Amino acid sequence: MNMQKMLKEMQKMQGKLAQAQTDLESKEFTAEAGGGMVKITINGKGLLTNLKLDEDAVDPDDVEALEDLLIAAFNQAIADKEAASQNAIGGLTKGMNIPGMPF
Repeated sequence: MNMQKMLKEMQKMQGKLAQAQTDLESKEFTAEAGGGMVKITINGKGLLTNLKLDEDAVDPDDVEALEDLLIAAFNQAIADKEAASQNAIGGLTKGMNIPGMPF
């Protein structure tokens, strides 16, 4: 493969990666904990965009349980976002080790 063709292929892949990243950033990821008592939504950048609490989740005598549910829901939303990112972008890179890419 000549150098010119290889550079064109790299530019094409770079464009696809940029588009995949933009697509991921526009998505939302919702996770819940405690059988739906806590629901958290994050965007593709990992920022919290929505939080819903069932009134049964709020027990003034057991704040620690609510904290645990919030952490569990948030961590699941992050894991879902990371899996989607790995699936979308990792598929484009096909196992290549590209500097600056988290895969």
